Amino acid sequence: MREFLEFIVRQLVQYPDEMMLTEVPNGKTTVFRLQLRQSDVGRIIGRNGQTIQAIRALLNSSAARHGQRATLEIVE
Repeated sequence: MREFLEFIVRQLVQYPDEMMLTEVPNGKTTVFRLQLRQSDVGRIIGRNGQTIQAIRALLNSSAARHGQRATLEIVE
């Protein structure tokens, strides 16, 4: 799941080298914390939050295939 998420986010941001993705396992739930440059946060959130909702939907689908749950948080 981590590689999948990194691939998607790297394609969307302008400064992929400054992206930091940390994974915090907590039982069956995994929390992914994403740190980006301030100018890239808007690209990930998208208009009315549509892009981040789509990324979270894909992440949840991928996690469900493995019998897990996952969430994505953007850390500023």
